[in-house]
Amino acid sequence: MIILGGEVEGLILKIDNVTKIYGKDETKVVAIDNISFNVEKGEFISILGTSGSGKSTLLYMIGGLEIPTNGRVFIDGKNIFDMSDDMAVSFRREHIGFVFQNFNLISMLNVYENIVLPIRLANKKENKTFIHDIMNRIGIEDKKLSYPNQLSGGQQQRVAIARAIASKPNIILADEPTGNLDSKTESEVMKLLVELCEEYNQTILMITHNENLAKMAKRIIFIEDGKIKHVEE
Repeated sequence: MIILGGEVEGLILKIDNVTKIYGKDETKVVAIDNISFNVEKGEFISILGTSGSGKSTLLYMIGGLEIPTNGRVFIDGKNIFDMSDDMAVSFRREHIGFVFQNFNLISMLNVYENIVLPIRLANKKENKTFIHDIMNRIGIEDKKLSYPNQLSGGQQQRVAIARAIASKPNIILADEPTGNLDSKTESEVMKLLVELCEEYNQTILMITHNENLAKMAKRIIFIEDGKIKHVEE
């Protein structure tokens, strides 16, 4: 469940009074305005808002890619902004999976190499059985030796999702993951995310501007002008 404020057993993510301000005086912009919420392990949560609502800024702070002006972000009980830069990079590799709408695959690496890249960068040994299970589950097993430019957009996004799951992160952050896909592929990818969340008990936090896609999640956090407008179950 999502709880605004308070503590929850099985908590994987805690956003504590997070604010992000850009500029000052006449150029001051409050992108995120004192937001707090909690997420339990295994939940699929959508953050829904229009362009400029602050949802992307919030996601990047949760992932440690943006530093909040005020507030704290806890993942698995650890304040990610209390870490040194090196510790934060290592923590992100091991505990956070990212899925971006532009896929962000490495063109010179094949599908399998792209999937295991974060694991190898963390100097960990990949669980080949688990990775092949993921690849088979999402329908790209036969593409493991192919390169990104040999794949369709939908296939590239599936590789990106497999890469995010392969290291068994605490949480997956998905930034408009279907933004560059046609409607049919978009539906397939969203169905896949829902199934993977349930099958692997994976926590997923997805931002979107599409209300129909947001409704596929268990809960929706509506963001407007940098604030939580309401939460829909």
